[in-house]
Amino acid sequence: MKKLKLFDWEEDNFTPEVRRLEEKYSVRMRRDLQMSKLVSYVGNKDLPVLRLYRYKEAFAFYFVDKWLTRLGVTKEDLVFDPFCGMGTTLFTASCRGIPAFGIDRLPLAVFITKTLPLFLQIHPGKLSAIFEHLRALLSKVEPAPIAMDVAIMRVAFSADTLMELRRWKTAIESLHSPFRDIFLFLFFSVLDACSYTSKDGQFLRLHRGKRVCKPEDALARKVRNAEEDIRRIRDWGWDKTYLPFRVTVGDTRRLGDIALGRSPTVIITSPPYANRYDYTRTYSLELCFHFVRNFPELRALRHSMLRSHIEAKVSDCEQPSHPAVKELVESLRIRSKQLNNPKIPDMLTAYFVDMQKAIEEWKQVLTPSAHVIMVVDNVRFEGQMLPVDLILSEMAEQQGFTVEEIIIARYKGNSSQQMGRYGRLPVRESVVVWRREG
Repeated sequence: MKKLKLFDWEEDNFTPEVRRLEEKYSVRMRRDLQMSKLVSYVGNKDLPVLRLYRYKEAFAFYFVDKWLTRLGVTKEDLVFDPFCGMGTTLFTASCRGIPAFGIDRLPLAVFITKTLPLFLQIHPGKLSAIFEHLRALLSKVEPAPIAMDVAIMRVAFSADTLMELRRWKTAIESLHSPFRDIFLFLFFSVLDACSYTSKDGQFLRLHRGKRVCKPEDALARKVRNAEEDIRRIRDWGWDKTYLPFRVTVGDTRRLGDIALGRSPTVIITSPPYANRYDYTRTYSLELCFHFVRNFPELRALRHSMLRSHIEAKVSDCEQPSHPAVKELVESLRIRSKQLNNPKIPDMLTAYFVDMQKAIEEWKQVLTPSAHVIMVVDNVRFEGQMLPVDLILSEMAEQQGFTVEEIIIARYKGNSSQQMGRYGRLPVRESVVVWRREG
């Protein structure tokens, strides 16, 4: 197999260990930049139901569909997603009648995943009628309790908007299943539009000058979209081929706590990226409206997540789990005063410790010859590239996986701070393809 040629700009930013990895895996790397829209949520924006909630870290329905076809996955298999997010993998597999199971540590993610298939059961016109019923209740209900001790909740909304949202929440809670969950799903999907915040990069950012929507108007539009999608689902036949999947809150670092039922034959997933991603901040509005009662519960959830964020805590016995990570961590600690956050070395250490544990767990539960298809993003700190795709691949080899391919799906830019100091150097987002040895 021909080696993938390294660019000159890459070689100048490689440490010795990174250079070794790039050389080792160059024969298994290839570009497929047509996949760029499939490894992001953009590929879902026109699809029924999947377009209703913008879970920005998701990949596309057709990404999963492509790999199910390529791997020849059938009804005899079990598809597993250990970072299920909004449930694209499970939903896609189930629409093809393929058994699927997923877990996620974020309760919001599990809720979204569980709720998506409920739209397949609803008759056209039903949601519009229930929306009118809810609108008539608003003036008669008390505002729902929320986690107001979380700082962002005190500034994300105007006082009137927050009060109206809390009343909508109470009215929706009065519904019976499945409409309660469906309307909560729609309610969560409009919180951004009604707030001064936006999901920007790794954070939830405040924009005081943002034009916000009225909750009633935003929900009315979302209900109209949902009604349109319910009709499209029937035209596409998803409601006829669908096979229910299973999903639960769980931690992929401890799969012994999860009742999988049987061994998965394929994993299609994407973990949090090693770039300060804190899902409890990005989705804090949704969490504070329903899933946590106060800041201590939100903080506890944050510290239970895979450690991809800067509040990651590292014990004294934890050390970088790969030589390339060790090189970068040691370099960053020397230059800690130059970092925009001095906790980045701890985050990188913790992230790869956690991912190594996840890979170990996958090895234990997968069937022999099972495949892992995983979307990962490389990172760059203080001008130094860290090839997450290659590091995780070598970790997987050490656990008994064969690295079949590393597909470069797209190149991404850097932060303005990085570009100002080190120039514009693209960072690749890749799809790693591993196979478990027997």
